[in-house]
Amino acid sequence: MQDVVATPSHEMPEKAGRLSEFTSRVRSAAPSLADCGIALFSAALLIASFPDFNLASLAWVALVPLLIVIALKPQPGRCFLLGWLFGTVFFYGSCYWLTYSMIHTGGFPSWLAFLALLPGALVVGIFPAVFALLLALVVRNWGTSALYLAPVVWSALEWARLEITGQLWNAVGYSQAFHPSLIQSASWGGVYAVGFLIMLANAAIAYAVLRRTPRAVGLSLLAISFVCAIVITFRPPTPETKLVADADAIVIAVQPNVPLDLIKPEDEMKLLRTRHFEMSEAALRRLPNVEIPRLVVWPESPMNFGYGSDTALREQLATFAKANRTSVLLNSQEIAPNDGVYNSALLINEEGKLIAQYDKIRLLPFGEYVPLPRWLPGAGLIRAMVGEFEPGTTYRLMPVGSLRAGVFICIESAYPSIARRFSDEGADVLINISNDGYLGPTAVMRQHLANAIFRAVENGRPLLRVTNTGISASISAAGEMQDATAGFKPEVRTWTIWKARQAPTFYTKHGDWFAIGCAILTTLVLVLSFLGRGDKPVKIS
Repeated sequence: MQDVVATPSHEMPEKAGRLSEFTSRVRSAAPSLADCGIALFSAALLIASFPDFNLASLAWVALVPLLIVIALKPQPGRCFLLGWLFGTVFFYGSCYWLTYSMIHTGGFPSWLAFLALLPGALVVGIFPAVFALLLALVVRNWGTSALYLAPVVWSALEWARLEITGQLWNAVGYSQAFHPSLIQSASWGGVYAVGFLIMLANAAIAYAVLRRTPRAVGLSLLAISFVCAIVITFRPPTPETKLVADADAIVIAVQPNVPLDLIKPEDEMKLLRTRHFEMSEAALRRLPNVEIPRLVVWPESPMNFGYGSDTALREQLATFAKANRTSVLLNSQEIAPNDGVYNSALLINEEGKLIAQYDKIRLLPFGEYVPLPRWLPGAGLIRAMVGEFEPGTTYRLMPVGSLRAGVFICIESAYPSIARRFSDEGADVLINISNDGYLGPTAVMRQHLANAIFRAVENGRPLLRVTNTGISASISAAGEMQDATAGFKPEVRTWTIWKARQAPTFYTKHGDWFAIGCAILTTLVLVLSFLGRGDKPVKIS
């Protein structure tokens, strides 16, 4: 029999002591319920600043509670957890509409759909968590004045979120999209610059609340004055008075309101196709009798047109274009190499001929492709529920009379690089065709529109947004929205466009220099923070 070695009695208290010390450290690093409540309060304020709550002014103070709770006790682990809680709740609460298609199309029980949303929110919530951790490090070493680095770190991590996850939805700057006077700085720094100003205002208020000294208040007022000066400096340009007779093209935007249900009787499909032509013809008949190039735009929709494979559609479009002396821009599923399918935008000219095709480059994950290996369990089931499209590779401008249009599809409006590339290559106007119907009458309609507004301001180009179920709108180069349609009803809009006379913006020419600069500065600050690491308590007053 093997001898049993007894643990010396004097080692038992030592092990118990080490365990007690570890437990004590974990407890001291964990955020308290009060801390969590403050982080949740910040998340609630930021959620309310986005559609459909539309309390945009709250964004300018929403982060103050979170910044204060970070500065009061800048322990990196504790602050990481608080930031993660804040970020997860914010993304979950502002993107709740992702459950709509699961419930109404996928047939998921409501409880399961809302549960399925949690993993994605947890993933993107890591970026605010890293923000809180990095801010805690610099505050711990350099005091509360380091709160003024918050806008730098925040902008860097929003840029990193897009680069790493391919997702920049509801970046904090988008909260101001429907206030053109507040977002003109996007013309040189993109949506990141607007987010920087918002975060700077939050940091200034938090610093003043924490320090409560005349010097601190004065410094905070100086920072807020800087924000105001930037907003005043970058004012929306005064709109020019233009005559319809001098326009370079007239656009007929058709919002057909095709129902989401893709399984329809053949007779109903014919009626829906006829609706497109009838709405277009009715709008064309109302146009003044002037010799100006005309363009009819149909949106992305569940009709799943197949121009290349549908002879009847090709003939009908050719007849329509020639009879009405108009070009037609439509969405179509076209053949890609290796038996693949493109989600494409096609331009048919006045002679009824296909003259341009743009194949969607940035596809929607879990909507147009499955970003999972085929061997992964469950990947095949997901593929049976969503599309399997091939991404395009080429940016093609489309001719509209003497104009050149940059056309992009649906979610591509959420990628600043798409509209910037078209603008840099000489687009006079940007056109976004989209279908948000699968997400229902939810906040996504105005949140998606907010992305398009920023693309117009960033590049100083008018943007025409034509959707299946709304919201369709004409957006000026200054981000001013006109002729917005109601949701989920057939609508038609007529817009005039002119050749671009404004020079390319700084953002168009140089891209994300501002956000990249913030990322470089954040890295430098982090290195210096580790080099100067100390354990001195932070003085609040």
